[in-house]
Amino acid sequence: MDDLKALIRDVPGFPEPGIIFKDVTPLLEDGEAFGRVIDTIVQSFTDAGVTHVAGIESRGFIFAAPVAKALGAGLVLIRKAGKLPRPTVAEPYALEYGTGTLEVHEDAVGAGDRVVVIDDVLATGGTLGAAIRLIQHLGAEVVGVQVLIELAFLDGRRHVDMPIETLVAYGAP
Repeated sequence: MDDLKALIRDVPGFPEPGIIFKDVTPLLEDGEAFGRVIDTIVQSFTDAGVTHVAGIESRGFIFAAPVAKALGAGLVLIRKAGKLPRPTVAEPYALEYGTGTLEVHEDAVGAGDRVVVIDDVLATGGTLGAAIRLIQHLGAEVVGVQVLIELAFLDGRRHVDMPIETLVAYGAP
């Protein structure tokens, strides 16, 4: 999907010096391209018996919500610590430029639920790995993982113990 790559802009020095941020807003502003991304993700999971789609804060929400609607599944929000109103479970993670904690409502999913986890970027794998562990901790099965962008040169896949589908990749590990 090289045409999608052309719609993703590099922003050097954001959010920290030395980081090159992948800005997906030009892709989102292109209705045809955004629609193709959603349709491609939906097609990957149409026959997977998905009950929930989990989006990781914050840009993962943008992709997870329309996928959940198209699959007739519930939407689960995986957020940074302190952002959810009901009781949560938490999981720490490492970023390429720091550390953090993700949370999900403790009753968001459970045994018998089949969940697809979606995020915008796979970098070092810390955030994605923490999100998967949260869903599994609640007793649900993660049936798929989808990211729009993979920064393959950071080798984040090594921290995620399951297959990951990616639409746009940069570099090799």
